[in-house]
Amino acid sequence: MRLGPSSVASATKLSDIIKELNCSVPGADCSDTEYHSHYRTFDGTCNNLDNPLWGAANTAFTRMLNPLYYDVNGLSDPAGFPDQPFAPELPSPHRVSEEFLIHTTEARGNKNHYSHMMMQWGQFLDHDIDFIVSSLSTLRFSDGLDCTKQYNVCDNQPPCFPIPIPANDPRIKGHGCMQFTRSSAVCGTGTTSVFFSAVTPREQMNQITSYIDASVVYGSSEEEIMNLRDLESKGLLKSNPNIGKGKPLLPFNRDTPIECLQPDDSPVPCFLAGDFRANEQLGLLSMHTIWVREHNRIAQELGGMNPHWDGDKVYHEARKIVGAEMQHITYTEWLPKILGPRGMALVGTYSGYEPNIDAGIVNAFATAAFRFGHGLINPIIFRLNSSFQPIEEGNIPLHKAFFSPYRLVTEGGVDPILRGLFGRAAKSRDDKHQLINSELTERLFEMAHEIALDLGALNIQRGRDHALPG
Repeated sequence: MRLGPSSVASATKLSDIIKELNCSVPGADCSDTEYHSHYRTFDGTCNNLDNPLWGAANTAFTRMLNPLYYDVNGLSDPAGFPDQPFAPELPSPHRVSEEFLIHTTEARGNKNHYSHMMMQWGQFLDHDIDFIVSSLSTLRFSDGLDCTKQYNVCDNQPPCFPIPIPANDPRIKGHGCMQFTRSSAVCGTGTTSVFFSAVTPREQMNQITSYIDASVVYGSSEEEIMNLRDLESKGLLKSNPNIGKGKPLLPFNRDTPIECLQPDDSPVPCFLAGDFRANEQLGLLSMHTIWVREHNRIAQELGGMNPHWDGDKVYHEARKIVGAEMQHITYTEWLPKILGPRGMALVGTYSGYEPNIDAGIVNAFATAAFRFGHGLINPIIFRLNSSFQPIEEGNIPLHKAFFSPYRLVTEGGVDPILRGLFGRAAKSRDDKHQLINSELTERLFEMAHEIALDLGALNIQRGRDHALPG
């Protein structure tokens, strides 16, 4: 059924519809002035007391330009959905990726001599400030088919928005499309907006806080926070000291829906961290590990210096310091290398808090601009010993580092990976012959999917999903 502005719900049904759509409006209780004067909330509310929901978790991304949808009412559907008389005919994102995002399998050096840690900090930072909410269901509303498993059911039917595979594709044979589901809509936007006082186009939400606040370490909800704390200690985070040969690793995530148990390898489950994506690849997982260690190091020192503090006080003070460390690294070490002197001049120096500036993440930033970092990723995870030579197990191609936490347990821990990050150059941003490496476009998550995904195509399709104008 297609809903339009003329669709009317009876008064008796409206409350039931809103309840079913989970249309509760996020709230912010900023009454605990003592707490808010010292610490950030976990979900980003009340950071700005004048505008307490700005930058909070589970709120809409902001926009610089109006979205460009192509259904009759201009509310929800990207180009390619049925019944769109004025929509442009767009090529398959996979074809665009293959023909224009020139790929490479080589690990070339960066002309600017920046280390691969520049890429890794960018990903870790990105996971601290934005996380698009995927559709809660992967089943087509029309017939219940699962669009993550039915590779030859390729119609654009919500929430499925599959990526077509050209008939003559050199890699993928016998499949009509690559899986893709739309991002969740903010309730009260798109087709659900007809139940409210104003008809507004579909918007997407940020699942985590928009602030650089180390939510990537701690989480962005009360449930995540409590699941990660070691409540039997004095302000520490949970860790796993009984595996591997070195310092503690992260705790295991026994309840995760992500599959990290690979049948041909050591049966190690996913690790638990402040962000759902921590296990994506070994460099990212190593960063999560050392920042949990950093929190615990600071907490132990603070607890020793302040024996009168309780565990909550130690925890919150350590969390505040870790967040400040992330901000300092980002603004003094990372951004100057990314933006250069002219870019930093535009940012300017900090002149005091401005409550009229919305700290929310711009949709086009999360969905397009910040993904420039995909062009910095090497196709190899370098693992170096203390002499900065490859460890006995060797370097590994990137696709073998996806969702492979067992390698931290059985192949030397995080130290070799961290040495590889700061001891080897990032891939050049400027080389026109290697915009994105083929480990990301031809072998992305291949161990978990019948068809390996194409990161370039996913980026293009997500931009269409979010109706980003050209």
